[in-house]
Formats: sequence, structure tokens, C-alpha cells
Amino acid sequence: MSFYLAETPTLEAVATEDEQALAEDLQARVAEALQQAESEASVCEAAGAQRQAQDCLDGLRAAERALNRHAKESRERVSEFSERALDNLVEAAAAGKKLEFKRLDEVTAGEAQIRTLGQAIERLAEHLIPRAQVKALREEAHALEAMARALERIAQQRAEKVLEQLRGAVSEEMVLPVDMSKGVAGALLARAAGFKRLAVQVSENADRIGRAHQVINGDRKSS
Repeated sequence: MSFYLAETPTLEAVATEDEQALAEDLQARVAEALQQAESEASVCEAAGAQRQAQDCLDGLRAAERALNRHAKESRERVSEFSERALDNLVEAAAAGKKLEFKRLDEVTAGEAQIRTLGQAIERLAEHLIPRAQVKALREEAHALEAMARALERIAQQRAEKVLEQLRGAVSEEMVLPVDMSKGVAGALLARAAGFKRLAVQVSENADRIGRAHQVINGDRKSS
């Protein structure tokens, strides 16, 4: 390494002059730190809560799809029953036979079933799913924030370790500025900032859905 201090007072020490090897090593250490952060208790707990909330939301959406399929099949059956009942009445009347209304009971029962299914679907679509979606988004934002805090702690620990190792040089030079932004600690802080930004976006999305749900419920109550 050659430099002329009078022209380049700011020095940069690197682990290797091979830029590709340097970049690969940096990525490997960042990936290792990410795994370390993911294994922390607070991050694991937040991730578990997020998975649980997401599983609940997925279950409600699956229930909505199943009920919609069942409602469609019920409507088709009721339509078929209704046509048969009408045909039987017409045939009986034309033949001068006694009119039987038993098949209309099947139609009535089917229509009641469809109404009940519709109420269940409405409850899912307008209440249960929006609430579960908001909760899942809240837990996702919390998990992202927990990951960001964990990365910041790891970056802080790395910075303190580096400064400890540099104390000998500091005692020699008296003051030695250190820019951590280009190393592993800086990369971790950048990742943490990215997680924080994403957490804000997810939280804002949860707020938007929550407000829309309140407006819909308010309009229905007022009407």
C-alpha cells in the first residue's frame, strides 16, 4: 500500500485489495449476522406471532372460499328443486290430480340455507377477515421492527469490538476517525433502516384497512 499523506490525509484500510473477494466476504458476514439476528429470542417471538396471525387470516380466507363454493352449489340445487316442483304442479294440475307441495319444502329449506351461508360470508368478508388482516399486518410490522433492532444491536457490538481493537492506534495518533458505514456494521445498519421503512409501510397499510373497516361499519350502523 502506497500513499502520500500530504495529499491524502484520509486513509482507508481494507482486508484485501481484491474487490470481488472483499464484496463476497462482506456479503457472507452480513448473511451470518442476519442469521444471528433471526435467532434472537425477541425476533423469534415476533416472527412466531406473525406466523400465527397470518395462519389465522389464511384460515378465514379459506373458509370464505369454501362457503362461497357451498353457496354456489346450494343455489344450483335450489334452482333445480324449484323447476322440478313447478313442473310437478303443472303436470298434476293438467292431469286433474291432487296437488303436492312437498318439493316446495325442499326449495324453502334450500333458500334458508343460502341466506344463512350469505350471512356467514358477509360476516367473514366485512368483519372477521379485515380484523384478521389488520392484526397480521400489525404483527408483520412488529416482526420487522424487532429484526431492525436486533441488527442495530449486532452492528453496535461490532463497532465496539472494532474500536477496542483500534485503541492501540488511537493512543499512537491521539485521534483516529473511523467510518463504519462501508463495512459490515454499516451494511447491517442499512439493512435495519430498510426493515424500519418496510415496517412503517406495513403499519400504514394496516391503518388504512382499519379505517376503511370502521367507515363501512359506521355507515351500516347509521343506516
